[in-house]
Amino acid sequence: MIGVSLSRWTMSYFAAALGALLLAELMMATGYGFPGADLRAPETLVLVHVVAIGWLSLLMCGALLQFLPVLVNRPLASNNLPLPALICLLAGLAALLVGFMQLGGNLGSSPTALPIAGLLLGTGFCLVLWNLARTLLSAPEHPLPARFVVVGLWCLGATVTLGIVFTLVFGGATSWAPLLALTGVGLPVHVTAGLGGWLTFTAMGVSYRLLAMFMLSPDLERATGKATLYLGTVALVVAVAGGVLVILAAGNLELVLLAALGSGVVALLLYGADVVQLYRARKRRIIELNSRMAALALASLGASVALLVALAIIGRLTDEIGAVVFLVAFGWLSGLGLSQLYKIVAFLTWLECYGPVLGKAPTPRVQDLVVERRAAKWFLLYFAAVWAGTAALLAGHPSLFKAAAAVMLVGTLGVASQLVRTRRLADVKAPSALPQGAQRPRLLYSLSHQS
Repeated sequence: MIGVSLSRWTMSYFAAALGALLLAELMMATGYGFPGADLRAPETLVLVHVVAIGWLSLLMCGALLQFLPVLVNRPLASNNLPLPALICLLAGLAALLVGFMQLGGNLGSSPTALPIAGLLLGTGFCLVLWNLARTLLSAPEHPLPARFVVVGLWCLGATVTLGIVFTLVFGGATSWAPLLALTGVGLPVHVTAGLGGWLTFTAMGVSYRLLAMFMLSPDLERATGKATLYLGTVALVVAVAGGVLVILAAGNLELVLLAALGSGVVALLLYGADVVQLYRARKRRIIELNSRMAALALASLGASVALLVALAIIGRLTDEIGAVVFLVAFGWLSGLGLSQLYKIVAFLTWLECYGPVLGKAPTPRVQDLVVERRAAKWFLLYFAAVWAGTAALLAGHPSLFKAAAAVMLVGTLGVASQLVRTRRLADVKAPSALPQGAQRPRLLYSLSHQS
C-alpha cells in the first residue's frame, strides 16, 4: 500500500537531527554563542546553523521523505537518494561550522572551508529537493497540505541559494558587487526564507495532515485553510523575492519586510483558527500525548506572533529579535517536532515490526509501544525551560538563560530516551512483543520499504 511505505533512512535523519539539538542545547547551557556573543558573531552563527540545518532541516527532510508520499498518494521518487543526501548535508554542516570558526580566527585566519560547505550543502539539499519535487510532480493533484509543502520547498531553494552566496563572499571566492550587496544586508531575507518559509510554512502544511490523522479529525475543507495558504505565500513572496530585488536596487528592505509581516500575521491567525477546529472536531476523545504537546507548541507560536507584533509596535523588535527567534525555533518548531516525533517513531516502528504479521498473529497497538505518563514529564520540563529561557532573554539575564538551556537539555535527553525505548520495543509486554514472523527494527534505519 502506497500510504504505508517506509522510507529506509528516515530514522537516520531523525537520529542525526536529535544529536544536533542536544549539541545546540549544550552550547547554550555553556554560554557559547548568543546571548553571550553578538547575533552576527561567528559563535552565534555556529549555534544558529546547528539548530537550523542540523536539527530542524534534517528533521523536516526526514519527515517529508516519509510523509510527502502519504500527502499525495504516490511513492517516493527514489529510495536511493536519501542516504547520499544525508551524507552531503552532514559533511556540509561540519564544513560550515569549521568555516565559521575560521571566520572568528579560531581555526586559522582564512575561512577556506565556507565555499566547500556551500557546495556540499547545496548538493545535499538539491538531492532532497529533486526527490521530493519528482514525487510531487507524479501526483495528478495536490491536497492543501501538499501545496504548503510546495511553497516551503521553494523557500528552501531560496534559503540555500542565499546561503551559498554568503559562503562564497565570506570565503573570499567572489567579490561581485550584487553578491556583496546581498551578503551585506540580506540576512533578514535569508532568515525569513528559512525560518518562516521552509520550516514554519512546511510545518504548518504537514501539521494539517498529521494532527487530523493522529486525532481522527476530518480533513479541513474550510476557506480559512486556502486563505492561510494564499496569504502566507504572498507574505513570503514579498519578503523573499521582493527583499532580494530591493537589496539589488539599493532600496529600503525594512519597508518590504514590514509589508510582508501584515499578511504573514493574518495567515498565522487563520492557521491557529484551523488548528483549534481540528481539535474540536476530533473523534478521538482522549487526546494522546503527542497532540497535547503539539498544543503547547502551537501556544508558543501564538506567543511568538504576539511578541513580534508588540515589539514592532513599541520599536524594540531589532533589540529583542533574539528572544523572538529563540521562541519560534525552540517553542514552536522544536516543540512541534519533538511532539510529533514521539508519535511518528512509534507509528513507523509498529508498521515496520508488526506490518508483516497483521492478521496472522496477535499484535500490540501503536500506543502499546510507549508509556505516555513517563514521557509527559520530559516534555513539560522542556516547554517550561523554553518559556523561562525566553523570559530570561527579554529580561537580559544571560545566566538564567544558561540555566534554562541546561534544563532544556535534560528534557530533550528524557524525550530521546523514550524514542530509543520505543525503537527497541522496550515497553511492549510479552508475549506479543515479537510474534513469529515479526522483525525487530534497527535503531537507525528501516529494514524494508514496504510494510
